[in-house]
Amino acid sequence: MVKGLYTAYTGMLNEQNRMDVLSNNMANVTTVGYKKEGTTSQSFDKILDLKIKDSTVDYNLATREGYTSRGVKIGENYTDWSQGGFRITGNTYDIAIGGDGFFAVEFKNKAGETSTKYTRAGEFQLDNQGNIVTHEGDYLLDTQGRHIKVDPLKDTTIDRQGRVIQDGRTLATIQLTDFEDYDYLEKYGETYYQPLEGAKMKAGTGEMYSGYLEASNVSTVQEMVNLITISRQYESNQKIIQTIDNTLETAVTRIGKV
Repeated sequence: MVKGLYTAYTGMLNEQNRMDVLSNNMANVTTVGYKKEGTTSQSFDKILDLKIKDSTVDYNLATREGYTSRGVKIGENYTDWSQGGFRITGNTYDIAIGGDGFFAVEFKNKAGETSTKYTRAGEFQLDNQGNIVTHEGDYLLDTQGRHIKVDPLKDTTIDRQGRVIQDGRTLATIQLTDFEDYDYLEKYGETYYQPLEGAKMKAGTGEMYSGYLEASNVSTVQEMVNLITISRQYESNQKIIQTIDNTLETAVTRIGKV
């Protein structure tokens, strides 16, 4: 009977993890280029089945069942890479990607070290030198890995292929990078991503839309529905613990007197 306490406890931990991820999604509803996250979990019977068939343990040295939790196991979080809606801004240096691909940005950390990060957030501007940068001052890179510099006093157009044009002349082409497997990408901040070891890059196939921004792909209505579901499931596990606790109290205070 006491094992039920631990089973309900793991259920509460799982719902807390789901709530943490959902809260982060809700906090980034208005973040440009944000991709929402989701959670996974595994039930006891699935974990037990994997342990029974675990080929990493010698057949005559089976793992003890006691090492397996009786409740739910929190799995890995995942990212929903679906396209977000477009929002019109009319600003030339606001660029949305329609399709697959990421902008390449030269990122500088607090130690002054530079590295390339990737993002879908195309909210750019010009610095005082005419370089196209993010709002944090990180440089947008072209197909040659160089900074993109324009004359701030002249009109600039950016076509669907990412060509930066002034006076009818192409100054640079914005780099659009994609990855064969997004499982090899990890978040670095809310909208930056960095490739892990083994990541394979390729040219992005998307088009660039100047004067637009890609909004977050978080659905407020759906997240609110999930919030209600998570709250109810958390409360259900709480009630299970309270019920078992009351039963134990009865067993100790009444049955124990018999």
